[in-house]
Amino acid sequence: MAWAAPPLLSLPLNHLPPSSPLISKSHTPSCLITTRRSSLRVTASASDQDQTKNKETEQDSPAFNPFGFVTDNPSSRTAIQLPDTPADDGNVGQMLNRIEDKGRDYGKYIRSGEHVWFVRETGSAESQRGTIVFLHGAPTQSYSYRNVMSQMSELGFRCFAPDWLGFGFSDKPQPGYDFDYTEKEFHDEFDRLLDVLGVTSPFYLVVQGFLVGSYGLTWAIKNPSRLQKLAILNSPLTVSSPLPGLFKQLRFPLIGEFTCQNAIMAERFIEAGSAYALKLEKADVYRLPYLSSSGPGFAILEAARKADFRSILSQIASGFASGRWDVPTLVAWGISDKYLPQSVAEEFKKANPTVVNLKLIEGAGHMPQEDW
Repeated sequence: MAWAAPPLLSLPLNHLPPSSPLISKSHTPSCLITTRRSSLRVTASASDQDQTKNKETEQDSPAFNPFGFVTDNPSSRTAIQLPDTPADDGNVGQMLNRIEDKGRDYGKYIRSGEHVWFVRETGSAESQRGTIVFLHGAPTQSYSYRNVMSQMSELGFRCFAPDWLGFGFSDKPQPGYDFDYTEKEFHDEFDRLLDVLGVTSPFYLVVQGFLVGSYGLTWAIKNPSRLQKLAILNSPLTVSSPLPGLFKQLRFPLIGEFTCQNAIMAERFIEAGSAYALKLEKADVYRLPYLSSSGPGFAILEAARKADFRSILSQIASGFASGRWDVPTLVAWGISDKYLPQSVAEEFKKANPTVVNLKLIEGAGHMPQEDW
């Protein structure tokens, strides 16, 4: 759907804008059996009568669907068809063949130190209005900014949108070797990438989302002199900001390992935070990294377990408060966000009313740039 984008930071960047009941066949009701004069008298106990009622209730309840975690969101219902014998179908291979070349709009691979990043770029080095860097949140990727980047380059800006390490099409380093998915390491690698990209003069920074999105904000707090203006799309900004269930699940042993390998995790997260179902061609791109490899799943698992969410929110709330932050900042907020209430944005603005400008976007959800 389309929405009218508000002015962004005085930039035109404002265009942001039946299975059977589980009853054992060998089970028979316990009975009171008495013998008298060569005859049998069988009396059913009260507990047996209750079991019979329970069985009838089980038969009336919906059948358990072992593939429900795959098919219970709109985009996946249209993308994945489950035959009578799923193992014979080859759905994953067929899907990869269909979508493996999708989603790399404006992108290229760039080596920075020991790692290779996937970076989307629009505009040119000769762009007169400056450089904008777009940072995504977890569990998504820079693909969400493709439309905004296209429009901003037409307005005279040079735009970069990297996939964070561990996400999208960038490298997924193995934890414990040269990258451990900590806040400091994300900051250090982002600094190196900016040097490789030649982003030296103060630039415009746009940040959205949880976890790595929050790391984009804590990087900004530590580097205010490198920023000309800051734009924040729906992100946790206060100590009271709720944490979605996905990140809580990732922090539990075993449950996290199972959750992180859900190939449709990203699209389900996006749809759950918005009023809209993703179109199939968009859902394809968000699920592709998770279908192609176990790497992205284990990357977000490691990052979620290393993150001190409470400390991060405390850094953000205090770092952007009045008297500590003076870089002009726009908060463009999709009011249909199912994860973060509007009160988060209002509380954030209240803490620094002269510097922070709040624009509410009707019809947009957790990712306003995707609800474009």
